[in-house]
Amino acid sequence: METRGRPSQKSEERISFLLDQKRSRVAAFDVGVVFAHPDDETIGCGAQLARWSGACLVLVTDGAPRNLNDARAAGFSTAAEYAEARLEELKNALRTAGVPSDSLVRFGIPDQQAARWLVELTNRLVGIVVTRGLDVLFTHACEGGHPDHDAVAFAVHAAARLLESRGRPVTIVEMPYYRCGANGMDRQQFNSAPDVEEFIIHLTPDQQILKRQMVSAHRTQQIALAPFDLSIERFRMAPAYNFSELPSEGRLLYEHYDWGLTGREWLPLARSALAELGLDKRSC
Repeated sequence: METRGRPSQKSEERISFLLDQKRSRVAAFDVGVVFAHPDDETIGCGAQLARWSGACLVLVTDGAPRNLNDARAAGFSTAAEYAEARLEELKNALRTAGVPSDSLVRFGIPDQQAARWLVELTNRLVGIVVTRGLDVLFTHACEGGHPDHDAVAFAVHAAARLLESRGRPVTIVEMPYYRCGANGMDRQQFNSAPDVEEFIIHLTPDQQILKRQMVSAHRTQQIALAPFDLSIERFRMAPAYNFSELPSEGRLLYEHYDWGLTGREWLPLARSALAELGLDKRSC
């Protein structure tokens, strides 16, 4: 992990404005939230979604792994049925937060397969940023937790570098989800990065109630979501990542689970995508 140059004062002021909890509602037509799975939006920034008017939400996967383990555990016999249920859950969660349905853009990549679509994801994100006039992208930290999370982080950072080269800079703000810790899974804690300030939002009682309601809307995910702290949301300006190396010094949580990818498989996928996008000589 590397640190970026210090964000511009304008970027810092914009992020502080967006995260100022004293403002019950703020215009956010320049904001995109790019997330891997239905429910990531709730855990990462659910309370903020209720405050951000006009934000664009980009859902990358359909939430339904093709091995059917999760689908069957939730009572579904096909990935398509499970994906449809998860989409309805997402729509209900967004409705709870007052987010209009037309704010959502879906890519439909199969769950656990996003790392195999890095170039396509990057190019699609470039198009969305340009057509929708987005200046700020909230997304996953690259933390070695879930391969889809890291793939989304890759695509957002790669898109930002391509846009920067065209004179169209965007600011990336990242959110922590889970990663490999000393004693198992660490949730909602960033990997260390020098000189990168965190924004730790302590949610009000009303915001916590809203967030619990959003979590409840994801009915098939209650066991997975139960351990998360619903009283805080964490953000930071994203550092630069070297995506040709493994995150978290190679300590990958997803290698302890059957989540469709290993670090050995990730590296050639990421390096090939960087080369194809012309970013192999630069950190993202």
